[in-house]
Amino acid sequence: MKFGGTSVADPERIARVARLVAAEARKGHEIAVVVSAMAGKTNELVAWTDAAGPPADGIALNDDEYDVVVASGEQVTAGLLALTLRAQGMQARSWMGWQIPIIADDAHGRARIEAVEADALGAAIDGGQIAVIAGFQGVTKDGRIATLGRGGSDTSAVAIAAALKAIRCDIYTDVDGVYTTDPRIEQRARRLAKISYEEMLEMASLGAKVLQTRSVELAMSQRVTVRVLSSFVEPGDMSDTTGTIVCDEEEIVEKRIVSGVAYSRDEAKISLLGLPDHPGVSSKIFSKLGDANVNVDMIVQSRARTSETANMTFTVGKRDAARSMDLIRSLQTEVGFEHAEVDEDVAKVSVIGVGMRSHTGVAKTMFGALADKGVNIQVISTSEIKISVLIEAAYTELAVRALHAAYGLDQIG
Repeated sequence: MKFGGTSVADPERIARVARLVAAEARKGHEIAVVVSAMAGKTNELVAWTDAAGPPADGIALNDDEYDVVVASGEQVTAGLLALTLRAQGMQARSWMGWQIPIIADDAHGRARIEAVEADALGAAIDGGQIAVIAGFQGVTKDGRIATLGRGGSDTSAVAIAAALKAIRCDIYTDVDGVYTTDPRIEQRARRLAKISYEEMLEMASLGAKVLQTRSVELAMSQRVTVRVLSSFVEPGDMSDTTGTIVCDEEEIVEKRIVSGVAYSRDEAKISLLGLPDHPGVSSKIFSKLGDANVNVDMIVQSRARTSETANMTFTVGKRDAARSMDLIRSLQTEVGFEHAEVDEDVAKVSVIGVGMRSHTGVAKTMFGALADKGVNIQVISTSEIKISVLIEAAYTELAVRALHAAYGLDQIG
């Protein structure tokens, strides 16, 4: 059972979480609980590290001492939940990442889990203890605390579920499952009973905020069944059909052609005009961006009006737009393009579904629905189970609603 920051935002909500955990324990289940820091606490801790100022030697502040500070939020929550469970008559104990231990690499602030040595943890749970684990944190091989990056508590939970061979990993959040699209945009959005790992991974990477991308990748590779559900329900209202199950595609009997519509406003479009059309040009551009850790998404290249030249358009995250333009301009003399420009007034809208593998006409429906609403498509990218288009940001909500209706997603029961 994993609870995010809004679920443990204050003592009252921690008490609600304790009731949910205790109810599962009284059913005879053996339980590990992973918790995030209270809502807003990590931001506060990060601000404190910023206030400490840059180090004199110029090394990035996201070092091992940064992790010592920001990992403390989860420690507080774990201790409070364990105390609350004890007050309700439960046998509970908090565990820090280093006590399990969760072994992580030394990329402080964005570490990746290398192993979970869960023998002691498993033995404690077998002995009747509810283990309350501080998410988001691990320990390096030389004994230093390492944090997993934003959303890392989801990854902690899935990794621990895999190590314990748990029957399921329940991720409690402020929504009651995965929806066909954002209910704030489309009131007729429906909760999905099941969704495949592949679809959830695409949704997470394309803007859906329900689960963190790395946690879905880990669940898929380790075949951990994940359930997404709300922490704002009382134990008596819970059932096996509550929430959304994220599972293997084979476990979904009726595969939908399209399962959901996702969108992201965190996009910037960069266009290079009059680019020399010969081998090695693209390599120079994207090597420069890759070396600077800029993630490039959609890419399209077309012939320019002048012979031997091409135009190229690609997208990056909005926060990387200015830095990307600086890097591109530094290559202008070497590469020889005529002009570069950036447009941050764009959004990416995507349709996702494993049924695309075996059905035709998905693109026709998408492009027809957008054309009917007068939405112009700037860039297109596809995968086996996804079609994404880049459009003007002002049309985002209109496009989402049009596509949701075009694929009949409001009819999912």
